[in-house]
Amino acid sequence: MASVNQDLIAAKLNISRTTVSRSLANHPAISVETRAKVHSMAEELGYRQSPGRASRRHSKSSRAITIGVLIGIPAENVVMATFPYILKGIRERAEVEHVKVDVYYQPPGEFHSESNRQSVFRHIRNNDWRGTILIYPFTESAVEMIARKISTVAVLESYSHPGIDVIDTDDAQAVLELVECLHAAGHRRIGFLSWYYPIGGHWVARRFSGYVEALFVLGLDFNPSWVISVHKNAPRLSPSEIADAAARITKTEGVTAWVCAADHQAYQLIQDLQARGIRVPEDCSITGFDGLEPATGVRRATSMRVPHETIGSSGLTRLINRIEHPSSPRRKILVEAELVKGETVAPPPQA
Repeated sequence: MASVNQDLIAAKLNISRTTVSRSLANHPAISVETRAKVHSMAEELGYRQSPGRASRRHSKSSRAITIGVLIGIPAENVVMATFPYILKGIRERAEVEHVKVDVYYQPPGEFHSESNRQSVFRHIRNNDWRGTILIYPFTESAVEMIARKISTVAVLESYSHPGIDVIDTDDAQAVLELVECLHAAGHRRIGFLSWYYPIGGHWVARRFSGYVEALFVLGLDFNPSWVISVHKNAPRLSPSEIADAAARITKTEGVTAWVCAADHQAYQLIQDLQARGIRVPEDCSITGFDGLEPATGVRRATSMRVPHETIGSSGLTRLINRIEHPSSPRRKILVEAELVKGETVAPPPQA
C-alpha cells in the first residue's frame, strides 16, 4: 500500500509536489480552488503533516513578531466598508502564525511623512514593528517612507515604490464580467461612474479599464459623456451631484444601466435615482463592486463579491515572507471576484 504523503496527494490530483506543499501551507500564490482540492484530498487520504516539519515551520513564526495594520479611514467610518473582512482574515492568519497585530485607523489626508508626532512613525523608529500592512490608499510620500524602513504589503491599492508587495482584486476582469451581465440582459447603452477620492483611487482607474475593455469586446459604443467623475481633471462632484448627472444622462441620452465602481456608490445611487423619479431596475439597472451585504429591506445590488478575508490572510502570509526574504522580487497577487446576481439588473425599458 502506498504511503500517504505529499507525493501521493500530488499524483492523485495530477499536480506537482511543490503545489501540494504550498497549498498545505496556504501560500497566496496558489489559487483558492487548488488549495481547497489539496486540503480535501489530504483529509480524504488521512494525511497528517509530520511533527518535525510543523515544528520547524512554527519555530520561525513563533518569534516575537509584531506587525502594524494601517487602515486609511477614520475609525468611525464603517458604513459599507470592506476593511472589517480584510482585518478578520489578517487576524485569523496571525493567530496561526503567532504574530501580534497592532491596528491603527489613520485618515490618509492627515498622515504625513514629515510628522514626528504621529504614533505610527514612532513605532517604526523604535523598531516595535517588523512590518506593516496598508489597507486603502495613502499618499505616495508616506508609503515610501514606511517602505524604506520596514517590510510593507499593500492590499487593494498599488504604489510606485519598488519594494511594496500588493494583494489585490482582478478589477478589470471583474468589471468586464459585470458589463457582460448587463449586455446579456439586453443593455447596449451603459455608463460608468465613481465618486471623487482625494488620495489614491487607482482601483477606480483599473475598474474603469475593465469597463472600456468590455465595451470594445462586446462591440458597444464608448461615449465619454456617459462616464462620470473618473477623469483626473473631471469636476469634483458630490454624490448628490453625481446622481443629478446620472439622472440627466439616463433621461436625455437613453443610458439604461450604470456600472458603479463600488457598492457604497451603487446603493447611494439607487436611493438618489429613485428620489429623482427613476426606478431601479425598472427604468435603469445598477451594478456595484465588492459584494457587501445591503441594509435590511434594501434590494441587493448585482455586484462582484471580493474574497476580502482571503486577501487579508494572503497579505499577512506575504508580509511574513517579505520579512524573512527582504530582497526577494516584488510580488503582485490578483484574486478573482465572484459575480453576485442581485435585484438591480433587469432588461432595459422599451423605448
